[in-house]
Amino acid sequence: MAEIKSTMDMVLERAARMAATASSDDTNEDLEKKGMRFAAEFLKGGDSDLVKSLMSQPPGEQMSIRRGMAQTLLRNVVLPRDEELQKAGKIALQAISALGGKSQEIDTICRELGQILDQYGQHKEQMTQQLEDAIRGQLQQMAKGRGNQENLNPAMHPQYREELTRMLTGLNNQYTDALNQRKELIFARFSPNQTS
Repeated sequence: MAEIKSTMDMVLERAARMAATASSDDTNEDLEKKGMRFAAEFLKGGDSDLVKSLMSQPPGEQMSIRRGMAQTLLRNVVLPRDEELQKAGKIALQAISALGGKSQEIDTICRELGQILDQYGQHKEQMTQQLEDAIRGQLQQMAKGRGNQENLNPAMHPQYREELTRMLTGLNNQYTDALNQRKELIFARFSPNQTS
């Protein structure tokens, strides 16, 4: 009977530990969500100092809140398909760097992300121009044979849209992979106790 009781005690102890861990996980999740809300407000322009908001929280909660902030900020670092996305990405990178405190590693990765965002826009523009020049050259060759050189708009060529889509898909995939690798590195720095 003593053997059964000790097994029963072990089961109850294990259940108590599991309940405590689950409670801790729920608390961390709530704190991360709180951090996400702070970062979302910051990105909307409602809060001017994200670090100050973080520091106003109890010290035991700051790590989880910071992780939530970083998660939301990193979601806003995306390929700049327009100027508004580029501006939001730069603001998010500055905030991530500030949240990193004096971490040289986070600063370095944020600078790399900024360079990737800048290079993407330049590379996209360059590829589009090269495609237009190539199709314009083809159209000029065809027009010489007919004696008609009016309306040589490469964007009107059926092959243009198809080729541009193919090129941009490859470019987007390449740059998205580079962004994601660095974003994972940053998030890992804000999540030292978690495995990705």
